[in-house]
Amino acid sequence: MTALSPMSARPRRIAALRALTVWAVLILATMAVPALARSERVEIGDRWYRIDLPAKTRGAPVILALHGGGGDPEQFARSSGLGDAGTAQGYAVVFPAGTGRRGDRLLTWNGGYCCGSAARRGVQDEAFLKAVIADVAARYGVDDGRVFLTGMSNGSIMSETFAARNPGLVRAVAGVSGTMDTRSNRLRGPVAALVIHGTADSMVPYQGGQGDRSLTRADFSSVASVVKAFLAPQSSVLAKTTRRIDARDDGTAVEVTDWTAGGRVVVRLMTVEGGEHYWPGSRKARLSSGKTQEIDATAEVLTFFALWR
Repeated sequence: MTALSPMSARPRRIAALRALTVWAVLILATMAVPALARSERVEIGDRWYRIDLPAKTRGAPVILALHGGGGDPEQFARSSGLGDAGTAQGYAVVFPAGTGRRGDRLLTWNGGYCCGSAARRGVQDEAFLKAVIADVAARYGVDDGRVFLTGMSNGSIMSETFAARNPGLVRAVAGVSGTMDTRSNRLRGPVAALVIHGTADSMVPYQGGQGDRSLTRADFSSVASVVKAFLAPQSSVLAKTTRRIDARDDGTAVEVTDWTAGGRVVVRLMTVEGGEHYWPGSRKARLSSGKTQEIDATAEVLTFFALWR
């Protein structure tokens, strides 16, 4: 065997060191970057839902996010940003699909007195949402004991209605620009609730009644009646505090009223003074007057849910 000279061995040592350096960099990069959340569409019977999964799925808390009337899961995921924001905080975020006559678009929920064909046909959306919760838990191993609901407009109505009827399944609910039918629904147990609503909402009026621009002739419940409904089952003596957010020159302000028990907020009302029928912070809420820049609904929803996580 011919011995290698120092000159011939040196390039090999350098090459080996370079290879080790590259492998070390790749390993460190893999350790530093968490696994990316993935999005999947799941068929359940003749209906479906979209789910955005966090890096760690097993045992993750769950958010059901319900689109507005005439919307769909993909549209709501894009406009709200709930999928990205929620999975970053470890939630599995589920966007169930309502029903409609145009395939996967222009979908509605049967919230009792609203909305669209879902209400007219008496679609069993409460049963569907229960099936979604069970399916997500069985399929992905998420924690069905930590379920949160939120929604926009018709989705808000459905979320609040489901929470009122199923307090044992829901940790907390957050409704934006939509009021459940408080004349037909009484809470069957305590549920923490966040309500975000604009005083200039012409589709679901803050004071209740028929909206001037509403696509349905529903006689909507007032925001005050929804807050009262969620306060009613609370057994503790509640402390009430109020604060005001008015940092932007956008023609709106937000009055925040908290009812707390044991140092934890059980009901929070965020009244957007001058606010119209939008999800604050969404793409549509950045265009003109009545679309507040004072708060971001997605951030507020996640902040509230964190109190009950």
